[in-house]
Amino acid sequence: MTTSAEALSAQAVELPPGERMALVERILDSLDEPDAALDALWAKEADDRLAAYRRGEVKAVALSDVIAKYEVHSKSA
Repeated sequence: MTTSAEALSAQAVELPPGERMALVERILDSLDEPDAALDALWAKEADDRLAAYRRGEVKAVALSDVIAKYEVHSKSA
């Protein structure tokens, strides 16, 4: 990292958590440029996953089960 990036990073970690999250989101948004090729790959992936589900090759998991699984892990960490 450059000296200015190091200085910005040091300042950023001193911010309250909510402000740090807003800063991270703003930085990520600045990197988010449309990419038609990547969008097409994700669309194909979604189509393939849905087709596999419909063929019975994969099973769905309830959102509440997923959330519960990660709540347990975050409390024990």
